[in-house]
Amino acid sequence: MSKDKNPYNYIEDYLLTVRSKGCFTVTQNELLEKFNISPKALNQNLFRLKSKNQIAQIRKEFYAIIPPEYSHQGMLPVYLFADDLMKSLKKNYYLGLYSAAAIHGAGHQQPMESQIIIEKPALREIKNDKLSIRFFTRNKWNTGDIIEKKTDAGYIKVSSPELTALDLVLYSSKIGGINRLLPILEDLAEIIKPSKLYRTAKQYNQITIVQRLGFLLNTVIGSDELSASLKKLLNESDFKIIPLSITHKNKEGEVNTDWKVIINTDLQI
Repeated sequence: MSKDKNPYNYIEDYLLTVRSKGCFTVTQNELLEKFNISPKALNQNLFRLKSKNQIAQIRKEFYAIIPPEYSHQGMLPVYLFADDLMKSLKKNYYLGLYSAAAIHGAGHQQPMESQIIIEKPALREIKNDKLSIRFFTRNKWNTGDIIEKKTDAGYIKVSSPELTALDLVLYSSKIGGINRLLPILEDLAEIIKPSKLYRTAKQYNQITIVQRLGFLLNTVIGSDELSASLKKLLNESDFKIIPLSITHKNKEGEVNTDWKVIINTDLQI
């Protein structure tokens, strides 16, 4: 096809071909190479497709293909394009926190914001009127704690219930505080396995997070079996007194001697 010849219909047909292969995404470079057109001509046609809710721009040069069943929303669920997005960015990742909890059936509604854990360096959040994705960084994680969930677009990496619980406590100050995560933690407690929690927590290398999670599971959630697996781990190490909440300036309060946790915030489940 010669440069600048209107490729509008050709692009629509190509997007249908991509979708027929079970893929929901396309990149600008992919289209430029496929049709040998100028970036200006391509952008004009991408704009037309966006105005018809046939595609949605996720990041620069990365687009989601919107099938008819999602045209009203004008956006795909994140789990249908997150894996392709992370591959395009060459980022190791997993869907975590409230997003992972929702996939595991914890919580009574889908979170408005999608949360993805990535390796450093950090990425800017993606936020517009149709989409909100926040990225959180960790240095490394054990691949054995990552589950591959099948979707209509293939597979997506999701933190296990055990890793999700630990991450919720680790990032609690950035995702609404401890009280917000308690109902989610209560639901997760029903599917977390004590032996897996022990193993995951041991490899997590964050003793203070183990203390806080163990305290919450024991004294608030009332899961003696799960908290016992964490207490066993703590008894194998030398742990110190810490505040329950790091968001509160007040570091004083009643001390739970079992977990060496200062209760410096009101807890409400």
